[in-house]
Amino acid sequence: MDFPVFKYHPDPVASGSVVKSDIACACCGEAKGYIYKGGVYSEEDGLDDALCPWCIADDSAHRKFDASFNDAENLYDQIPAEVADEVEFRTPGYAGWQQEHWLACCGDAAAFREPVGYAEIAQRYPFLESVLMQHIAEDWGMTGSAATQFYKSLDRDRGPTAYVFTCLHCKASLAYIDSP
Repeated sequence: MDFPVFKYHPDPVASGSVVKSDIACACCGEAKGYIYKGGVYSEEDGLDDALCPWCIADDSAHRKFDASFNDAENLYDQIPAEVADEVEFRTPGYAGWQQEHWLACCGDAAAFREPVGYAEIAQRYPFLESVLMQHIAEDWGMTGSAATQFYKSLDRDRGPTAYVFTCLHCKASLAYIDSP
């Protein structure tokens, strides 16, 4: 069985949103080898760490449990409603410290890549330094050595953490920072 393709979250295993597991999915009842680790927003209890990515991709989890996986409310003004629905109901989310934000660019939702800290940025995304320093100045109100110190304190697992996206059209790298 082929792993489902998610346009707006192309590698949920690498991002940590989906993990290997022998747990049976609460939606289809099958143990398919992977389980979703992100948040599930539903009136139904017990869905966290209980849904397979196949049931997210084919809309089964949304239809059966009225489940959503991302808060796409802030996207509706920037992208078509059908794209916001795909992000909200048929795309694995990711875990953030406060409230996750799904970034958009070129009139479309961007693709989520992964949460990163300073080490991952230096290794895989060095071109994001200026984007993140601008974010630190504008959204966190820090400049100079305080901004540099904050930037160097970014940590994938302990926070503050940067979240990396890529525009599917212009290929721009986008990111924002969240902190515990």
